[in-house]
Amino acid sequence: MSKKMSEKKASRVIKLPLRYRDGLDTEIVLERLPCKDEQPSSCGAETQGRRERGHGKAGGSGDTIRERSRSPHESKIKVEPEDEPLGFNPKRTPGAQPPLNARNPPPGEIFSHFFDAEVLKFLCENTNKNAAAKQKTEKTFTWTEIKPEELKKFIGMLLYMSVLRLPKISDFWRRETIFRVSFPATIMSKDRFLAILSHLHTSDPEKDVINERKKGTEDYDRLHWVRPLMEMICMRCKAIYHPRQHLLVEDRMAASKARRSMKQYIKAKPTKWWLKFFALTDSNGYTIDFQLYTGKSKLTSGNRLSYNAVADLVKKDFLGSGYIVCIDNLQTSRFLLDHLNQEGFGASGEYKQEKVDVPIKHENDLTTRSPQGSVQWIRKGAFLWMDTREASLCSTVHPVGNGDTAHHWLKEEGEEQEISIPSPTEEVDSSDQVIGTSLVHRKSRTWPITVFQHLFEIAVRNSFAIHKDRCDSMQQKPMVWQCFEEDLAAHLLGVSVKNKPQKIPDDQHLPVPTSSGQPRAHRASLGRRRCKVCHRSTAWMCETCDVGLCLQPDRNCHWQYHQDD
Repeated sequence: MSKKMSEKKASRVIKLPLRYRDGLDTEIVLERLPCKDEQPSSCGAETQGRRERGHGKAGGSGDTIRERSRSPHESKIKVEPEDEPLGFNPKRTPGAQPPLNARNPPPGEIFSHFFDAEVLKFLCENTNKNAAAKQKTEKTFTWTEIKPEELKKFIGMLLYMSVLRLPKISDFWRRETIFRVSFPATIMSKDRFLAILSHLHTSDPEKDVINERKKGTEDYDRLHWVRPLMEMICMRCKAIYHPRQHLLVEDRMAASKARRSMKQYIKAKPTKWWLKFFALTDSNGYTIDFQLYTGKSKLTSGNRLSYNAVADLVKKDFLGSGYIVCIDNLQTSRFLLDHLNQEGFGASGEYKQEKVDVPIKHENDLTTRSPQGSVQWIRKGAFLWMDTREASLCSTVHPVGNGDTAHHWLKEEGEEQEISIPSPTEEVDSSDQVIGTSLVHRKSRTWPITVFQHLFEIAVRNSFAIHKDRCDSMQQKPMVWQCFEEDLAAHLLGVSVKNKPQKIPDDQHLPVPTSSGQPRAHRASLGRRRCKVCHRSTAWMCETCDVGLCLQPDRNCHWQYHQDD
C-alpha cells in the first residue's frame, strides 16, 4: 500500500496541448516548445520539419494548418505574439497621495482622512436637527446633543462590534450571564448608543422636507437622504489615492429591510432583499468610486444600466489612459468594450452566451467532453475556455495564450495524475475579487443607516489598503487585518488595545434607602423593593445602579452584586 502511495505521489505532471478553435469547423493545436528544465526531444527537428497538411470537414476548404509536437510531455505552450501593449499614462502617480505618501502613518491617522472634522461636524449637526424635530412630536423623548468626540466613540463601537461579533446589539450590555462583555458599558450606555443609532442623519432634515414636496416630479431626488455624505466620502476616496493599472468594476450588495423600490431581490440567497452598489476598485481592494442603484429610470443615453454604470465610473479625465478594467458577466457587452477601447482603456470579463450582442457560433461548440484547457476563439476578442465548466470571456487586451498554466488532478483508470492545462489570461481571476464580507453592517429598516454603514466600511477597507501600500513601498511588514481593525477601533474609542476595561470605583455605588421623606413609623414598610440578588423584599438600594439590594449583617447583597461586576 505504501509503495503504491509513493508511486502515486511521484507521478509526473502531464501537460495537455492547447487547442484553439476558430468558432466554425476547424481546430489548430499549437506547437509546444521544450521546457527550460527538460531535455529537448530527439525528434524535435523532425517535428519542426513535418509537412503541413489540410484538415477539415466535408465541404470545407481543407486549408486549415494543423501542427503538433511529437510528445506534449516534454513541451511547453508556444505563446501567441501579443499586440502592442497599452501605454499606461495615469493622471497622477499611482498610490497614496500627499501627505500620506511621505511616511507610514498609523491606522487612526489614515482613517481620519476619510471621516475628518468636516464629515463629523456634518453628521453631528444633522443628527441633532433630526432629534430636535422628533422631540416636538414625542414628548417623552429626551436627547442630549451629540458632539464630534462622542460620534467618534459611536463609530468606534460599530467597529468594535464587528471585531467581537454577537447576535444582537443589546448583547454587548448584558449583565447577568457568563457571556457578558464589560467594556462597552465603560464607553457609553446601551440607551445612548441606540438613541444615536436611531437618530443618526446623513442629510439636512429641512432640505428633506423640501425634496419630499417634489415627489412625483423630475426634480425629485431618490438619494437625497444619503447623497451629501456619499459625495463627501467619494471625493476623499479619489483625493488621497490614485489607482494602479488593473481595475475592477463590481456589484456590491448590502442587506436591507427598507421598503424602497431601489431594493434588489435575490432568490438564491438566505437574505432576499439588498441595496445594490456599483463600485470601481483597485487590484488591492481600494474603492475609488461608487454609485448606488436607484431602480429603473429613463436613460437618456439609450444604453443599458450596466453600460452607463461602468461608463460613469471609468473616467479618463480623472484616471488617465492605459488602464485595464475587469468587469463581470452582467456588465460585459461588445458595445461597452468598444466604448472603453475608444477611451483608451483595455477591458476583459466573462459574458453570458444568451446575450444578443455577443458573437456565438454553435457549429463547433465546446462540449462537456472537451478536454480541460480547450480554447475556442469567436470573432473579435471573444473566446471560450473549458475548465471544469465552460467559461465565456471577452477581452480587448489579452492574446490566445500567454504561457500560464493551471494545475489540476485528473483521475484515469483508477489513478490520479496531476495535469497542467493552459490558462488563457492571468487577469481572469481578478474579476472574481471579493472585497470581503460585511464589516459593520446590521440589517435596518432605515435604509440611510444601511448606506452609512457601507460608507463607513469603505473608509475602513480603504485605510487598510493604503496601510499595505505604504508598507510595501517602505519594505515593512504590514499588519494583518484583525490587528489593523483592533488598532483603529481603539483609536476611535480613545483607549489602548492592551488596556483592561476600567471598573467603576466601588465608592460610587452607595447604598441608600428605597424611600425617603416618609414618617419614621413607615420607613421600614413603604417603598420596599425586590433584591436583585436574593429576590427578597428590602428597604435598601444602590443609588448608582437604581436596583434593590439587601444590606443585612448576614446577607450583604450590595457587596455581592458589585463584586460580580
